[in-house]
Amino acid sequence: MLLAACNRPRPAADADLVAEIDGIRAIDNHAHPVRVVTSGEKPDRDFDALPVDNMEPQSDPVNLRPGAPPLVEATKALSGKQQAMREKGEQYPAWVLDQMGVDVMLANRVEMGPGIQPPRFLWVPYADALIFPLDNAKLASVNPDRKAFFALEDKLRGRYLTALGLNTVPPTLGEYLERVVTPTLERQRAGGAVAEKFEAAYLRSLDFDKVDRATADAIYARYVQKGGAAQAEYKPLQDFLFRYVAAECGRLGMAVHLHSNAGAGGYFEVSGVNPLLLESVLNDPDLRKTKFVMLHGGWPFTREITALLTKPNLWLDFSSQSLALTPATLAGILREWLEFVPEKVLFATDAYPYSPELGWEEGGWMGAHAGRQALAMALTEMLRSGEITRARASQLARMVLRNNALALYGLPGQSPR
Repeated sequence: MLLAACNRPRPAADADLVAEIDGIRAIDNHAHPVRVVTSGEKPDRDFDALPVDNMEPQSDPVNLRPGAPPLVEATKALSGKQQAMREKGEQYPAWVLDQMGVDVMLANRVEMGPGIQPPRFLWVPYADALIFPLDNAKLASVNPDRKAFFALEDKLRGRYLTALGLNTVPPTLGEYLERVVTPTLERQRAGGAVAEKFEAAYLRSLDFDKVDRATADAIYARYVQKGGAAQAEYKPLQDFLFRYVAAECGRLGMAVHLHSNAGAGGYFEVSGVNPLLLESVLNDPDLRKTKFVMLHGGWPFTREITALLTKPNLWLDFSSQSLALTPATLAGILREWLEFVPEKVLFATDAYPYSPELGWEEGGWMGAHAGRQALAMALTEMLRSGEITRARASQLARMVLRNNALALYGLPGQSPR
C-alpha cells in the first residue's frame, strides 16, 4: 500500500499556484493582432511583413491542425467573438486581450490601426527591408518562399521610402544611412515603437559578422546600379546594416526582436536559426547598449539559448512554443530557464491569423492558456523538489508573466497585479 501511494501520479500543478497564475494580467511580448476592418475595406495585411499564407504548404504540428483539442477548446472559449466583434467595434481587440488574461500586447505590425493602439497595444515594426537595399532578385531565386518574401520586403522598403519623400534608394551608403535607415527608425520610435522586429531567419542565416564601413561602402557602390548580387557578395553589406540598425535601436531606446526558432514553411533553413550564430553580435562592445530579445526561445536550440542568457543584453520569450508544444514539454524547457537566469524569461503567445479556423484570437487564447499551464507545472516541480519556496514561486510567476517585460521596456506599473 505504501509503495502504491508513493507511485501514484501527483497532480501536474499546484492548484493554488494555478489559480494565482490565472489571475495575473500578463504582458504578451510577441503577437500579430489584426486590426478592426470596417465594411467595404480590404482585409488587414499589416499584421506581418511576411505573412505565412504566401508560403507553400508544410506538415503542420499536431496542435495546430484542424480539430486539435487545444483549438477546439479555444474555439469554445471564444464562442462569443462574432457578437463581440459586432458590438464592440474598435474595442474588439481589447476584448480579445481580456479573454486571454493579457493586459498589454506587443503588436508586430507594419503599421498600427483602429483598435490596436496604446495603452493595450505597443508597436513593434519591421526592420528587415532596411538591410536588403539592393536588387534582391538573386536572393529571391533560392526557393519559392523567398521569391514571395523578397518581393514583400521590396514593397515594404518602398513604403518606408515614400514616407520619407524618396522614390529610390540613395546612390551611396552614407546617404542611405542618413536619409533612409536612421530617419525610418526615428519615425517609428516617435510613433510609439518599443522594439524593431527582424524576420531575417526566413531570408538568410543569423550569422551577422562584424564588417568595416569601407567594405560595406564598396559593396553598396558596386551593386546599387548593377542589379542583384549573389549572397556571398551581398552578405557583408547585410551584416553591416544589421549591426548599424541594432546600434541605432540602442541609441533610440528600442529593443531588437529576432525570430529564433524553426519557422513556418517547408523551405525554412532550421540550421540558420541557431542562437549561437548571434554570439558575436551579443559580444560586440558597440552593441552592449542594445537589448536583444530572442522570440520563440530558440526552439529546437533551447539548451543553446539557455547558455546565452548570461549575456547582459539578451532576453527570450516562449511564444510559438506555447502553441506547437504540449504544456508538459514546454514546462521542462521553462524549468531550465527559470533555474538559470529567470529575470530574462518573457511570456508571449505568438497570436497570429493562421487560418479561418485558427485566427489571432484563437491562437492568442491557446498560447496564453498553454503558457500559463506550462509555467504552473514548471514552478510546481521546482517547489516540490525543494528548489524554491512558495513565495519564490509566486515571485517567479509574476516576473515571467509581467514584471520582466515591464523592466525590459521601462514601462510603468511594475507593482504586482
